[in-house]
Amino acid sequence: MPTTVPLILASASPRRKQLLTEAGFAIEVDPSDFDEPDPAPGTLAVDYVAMLAWRKAAAVARRRGQGLVLAADTACAVEGEILNKPLDRADAERMIRLQEGRDTEVLTGVCLYRAERHEWVGAVEVSVVRFRVLDDAERRAFLDSNRWAGKAGAYGVQDRDPFVSVARGSFTNVVGLPMERLAALLREFPSLTR
Repeated sequence: MPTTVPLILASASPRRKQLLTEAGFAIEVDPSDFDEPDPAPGTLAVDYVAMLAWRKAAAVARRRGQGLVLAADTACAVEGEILNKPLDRADAERMIRLQEGRDTEVLTGVCLYRAERHEWVGAVEVSVVRFRVLDDAERRAFLDSNRWAGKAGAYGVQDRDPFVSVARGSFTNVVGLPMERLAALLREFPSLTR
């Protein structure tokens, strides 16, 4: 459900931009450049992604002073451990091994922030990805490909990696922006688009 009001995307993610463009949204990219802190011990993944999405949206809203800002943050979680973007190849391998043979939660916090009125709404979408066990050659080939770089949990379902599949929930959420949830927020809070 595209809006006639352009969205200011507070993200440099080419995947989020592509999802919005394909859905017919008019967008302007203005990354927040917000430095994402590591989660404090005991932080729930749902709280973490919601907080980061809000902080990114608020940072761009403050800077711009007007417009409808859209921010999102995606992380994976395995038994309560939050997996962000890997720091390096060794971190990517750690994340891949942790997820192998398990179902992993993928959580995306979404925030729509009307800058000039300081009004905002947010939501968190949760999907489940099934991760099969890799043999050593598969794991090494994947790590050598660098497809893990810049991706929460060290993989991208949009890359058609054969070892991950969406077991439950939104595919676009796993890509990085739950389009169904975004459409619902725009329907439920039409005042944001005025």
